[in-house]
Amino acid sequence: MHEGTESKQRVLVVGCGGLGGIVAASLLEHSGELVDVTGLTRNRAVTHAIQERGFVLRGVDGLRTVRGRAVNELAPDTAPFDWIILSTQPTQVEDAARNVVPFLAPRGAMVCLQNGLCEDRVAAIAGPERVFGAVVAWGGSMVEPGVYDRTAAGGFTIGRIDGKNDDRLMKLAMLFEPIGPVSTTSNLAGARWSKLAINCAISTLGTLGGKPLGSLMLHRFVRRLGLEIITEAVAVARAEKVRLEKVAGTLDIDWIALSEAERQVNGSPGLVAKHGMLLAVGARYRRLRSSMLAAIERGQPPAVDFLNGEVAVRGHKLGISTPFNREACNMVHAIAAGKMKSGIAALEELARRVPDLEPR
Repeated sequence: MHEGTESKQRVLVVGCGGLGGIVAASLLEHSGELVDVTGLTRNRAVTHAIQERGFVLRGVDGLRTVRGRAVNELAPDTAPFDWIILSTQPTQVEDAARNVVPFLAPRGAMVCLQNGLCEDRVAAIAGPERVFGAVVAWGGSMVEPGVYDRTAAGGFTIGRIDGKNDDRLMKLAMLFEPIGPVSTTSNLAGARWSKLAINCAISTLGTLGGKPLGSLMLHRFVRRLGLEIITEAVAVARAEKVRLEKVAGTLDIDWIALSEAERQVNGSPGLVAKHGMLLAVGARYRRLRSSMLAAIERGQPPAVDFLNGEVAVRGHKLGISTPFNREACNMVHAIAAGKMKSGIAALEELARRVPDLEPR
């Protein structure tokens, strides 16, 4: 891809936390002869660990170490990169894009891995023709500096924010294929909104509850909170004329959204099926711990404004009520400020704050 050369594709992974570290290590492990990978992180402990012993991976494929390179900053004479993969927290993505856009090759592209709707923000910095989105359908965490745990299997859905076809999409798919199955889409907005809806439930309820997803989803009232949060997000997406895509090709967010009739009753065949779907999601991602909670524990600002906050702000502009997303956003900020603690009691408090739903 690097014009005029036979050299390896040059890849910069910005952010070596859970996702970024696993992406960088997987590219090195499976495609090291084809790509030149550099990790960029502001965390000096992570840089030191990777430089000393490499990326340490654990999870379903066993424990192994992958030698690699990580830096805290790029030298001014650094050669341009064909791919710049942005895997920071959403709160950091615009600053990160500004810092590295001078190192992007003319035909290169930035790839947003963040949850939320970050592509438009990055496109304002790099140009829309140089920005792709990758919706991530797997989970991972950094359990200590340079040590990564892949907590769920899955792949990517990739596309351009304008929906246009692009020969670089196939090259990006081939780059990501060793990490997980890759599909392309001309409806990235639909894929992003569906993932946003599910993350508004999973990540935020995981932050409030303070436990892995599997144990939280065993509580009926927590599943109902998730359904209400998803329903509000779907209502805003529909108002914005977004055609929702299935998450990972199977999870139909349009179907999961509650109908008005289902919101008025305690039980129905439809409700039973939707509760069953969230139980299945909890079982599949049972070890998944909220990355937003991990960010709070590291003293970083939570990304909730890019998730539930985004739904609440857009809903307000459209005249759509989003009390569950609004209150969940407020409570995550309270936890980050040390005014509340994570736990089941926090989820019960969220249920009480919205009058129509009491914890049961």
